[in-house]
Amino acid sequence: MTTTRFAPSPTGYIHVGNLRTALMNYLIARKAGGTFILRIDDTDPERSKEEYVDAIKQDLEWLGLHWDRVERQSERLDRYAAAADTLRDKGRFYEAFETPVELDLKRKKQLNMGKPPVYDRAALALSDEERAALRAERGQGVWRFKLDQARIEWTDGILGDISIDAASVSDPVLIRQDGQVLYTIASVVDDTEMGVTDVVRGSDHVTNTATQIQIIEALGGTAPRFAHHSLLTGPQGEALSKRLGTLALRDLRARGVAPMALLSLMARLGSSDPVELRTDMAELIEGFDISRFGAAPTKFDEADLFPLTGRYLQSLPLEAVAGRIADLGVPEGLAGPFWMVMRDNIETLHDLEGWWTLCRDGADPVIEDDDRAFVAEAMGLLPEGPFDAETWGAWTGAVKAATGRKGRGLFMPLRKALTGQAHGPDMAALMPLLQVVKAR
Repeated sequence: MTTTRFAPSPTGYIHVGNLRTALMNYLIARKAGGTFILRIDDTDPERSKEEYVDAIKQDLEWLGLHWDRVERQSERLDRYAAAADTLRDKGRFYEAFETPVELDLKRKKQLNMGKPPVYDRAALALSDEERAALRAERGQGVWRFKLDQARIEWTDGILGDISIDAASVSDPVLIRQDGQVLYTIASVVDDTEMGVTDVVRGSDHVTNTATQIQIIEALGGTAPRFAHHSLLTGPQGEALSKRLGTLALRDLRARGVAPMALLSLMARLGSSDPVELRTDMAELIEGFDISRFGAAPTKFDEADLFPLTGRYLQSLPLEAVAGRIADLGVPEGLAGPFWMVMRDNIETLHDLEGWWTLCRDGADPVIEDDDRAFVAEAMGLLPEGPFDAETWGAWTGAVKAATGRKGRGLFMPLRKALTGQAHGPDMAALMPLLQVVKAR
C-alpha cells in the first residue's frame, strides 16, 4: 500500500515551501488510496514548541489536508537508539571528537589543496586509549555513519536518474555531542518502520537522500521511491528563502486567501500543466501527476493567489458566505442581492466590508472640476430612493436628454459621484443596494 508522510519540525509556522512538500505527499497517497502520515519531527527539545504543533495541525485542517495518523519522533527515541546500536554492531557507526574549529581548519586546508571538503575520517584511526582520553578531555563525541564509498544511484520521480559518489560526501553526523538524534537517522528509522513507500521533498535534500539510502540498507530496509521537487523563488527569480517567514499559511489565511485557490496553484506550480482553479479536492487528486514536474527553480508570486481566490468566490452560493455577510450587518433581505452583485467584484471576503460600507453610508464623491456642473445637474434629476433595478437606466436616460452627454462622458462621472470609484459592480445592479447618496 502506498504510504507517504509530511514531517514538519514544530519550530515555527509552516509556509508555502512546506505546503508544496505536504501537498505532493498528500495527493500521491490519496490518489493511490493509501495512507498519509503527519509526522512531527520534534527531536530538538529546545526549539520544538507545542504551540507550533497545534498551529501545523490547524493550517493543514484549514486546507483540508487530513492525515490518517499522527506520529511524534520524541516518542520514538528508543527506536533510534536501537538503530544506532545496530550500526555500531555492523561497524558502520563511529565516534569523532573534532571541535568545530578543527573541522573548519581541515575544510580550508582541503579546499586550498583543490580537494572536496570532506571529513577525513581521522577518528577511525584512534585507538581505544586515544578515544578514552579525548572523551575525558572533551566529553562525548559526535557519532558519524561510515559511508560505503561507492556510487549511490536511484531513479528520482522528478529529477530522473541520480548518481552520487559517496567518496565526495562527508560521513554524516547522526547523533550530536549532547546526545540529540538528528533528522538523518530518525527519518530513516521512521520511514522504514512505518512502511513509507514514497518520499517527496525539496531538491536541497538530494545529497541527504544519498546518505539515507545507505543507512536504510545498512539497517536492512528497502529505500522508498524518492522525488525531489524544485525550490521556490520569487517572481523575478530571486531567492525566496528569506521571505518564507512572511509567507506562512496562517498569514495568507488572515489576508483572505481561499484554501482551494492556494491548493490549485501549488498543485500545478512547477509542472508542465497550466494552473487551473479547482473547487474541490477530488479534482486536485485526480489531476495530480508527479512526473509532470520539472527540476528548474519555480517562480512563486503570492499576488497570483488573489485573482484565483476571487474566481473561487464567484462559484460560491449565498449559503457558503451567509454568516460572513450577516456579521457585516447586511439586512437578511438584502444578503442575497448583495452577494450576487459583489461576488464578481472582490478578490477576498475582506473586500465585502468596504462594499457594504459604501452601500450603507454612501461614498465620498469623486468629481472632476470639468464635471461639477454636469454632476450637480444630474443629481437634481436623481429620483428619491429606494432605488430599484430600473433606476440607473431611467436616470441616465433623463440626464442624457437634459445634458446631451453620452457614453463614457455620461456614465463615468455619475459612477464616480455615487461610488467614489472608477470601477465596480454594474451600476444597475448596485443602485438597489445604495442606502445613501452623498453627492446629493
